[in-house]
Amino acid sequence: MDKKVDTNNIASYKKAIYSGTFDPITNGHMDIVRRASNIFDEVIIAVAKSERKSPMFSHEQRVKFAQEATKNMPGVKVIGFDTLLVELATSMKINTIIRGLRAVSDFEYELQMGYANSSINKNLETLYLMPTLENAFVSSTIVRELILFNGSFCHLVPKEVLKCM
Repeated sequence: MDKKVDTNNIASYKKAIYSGTFDPITNGHMDIVRRASNIFDEVIIAVAKSERKSPMFSHEQRVKFAQEATKNMPGVKVIGFDTLLVELATSMKINTIIRGLRAVSDFEYELQMGYANSSINKNLETLYLMPTLENAFVSSTIVRELILFNGSFCHLVPKEVLKCM
């Protein structure tokens, strides 16, 4: 006899959330999205409002940048949010958070966040992915600095984002 499984109470292992401020989304972020897309059926890019970080671009702009950069990537969805990431993941029945690690300096912060999230929701896992070597130095901070000082940054962000800017 077949057992009926109530899928409303089961977290999906086929979906993951990749969250961040994405101010703006960079080729490094896109590298992580591509890697995550090879592992999961659906990757949700969750753009945090993060007003306390005083982003250069508005929340709406950052969501649009991410949507444009991923519009041709099947299985990738972009949403904005202004809650705890753990709350968002739980409400969406997603149990995997994707985080990118560029260097050892990222690891300590990301490890603490992963443990903090797990302390709130024991079913939540954090998967750390590294970008390719060519994108290992790329960060939104570097892109913002280049923008502020009229430096060349075109090679660091998706071409779709450049069109939006």
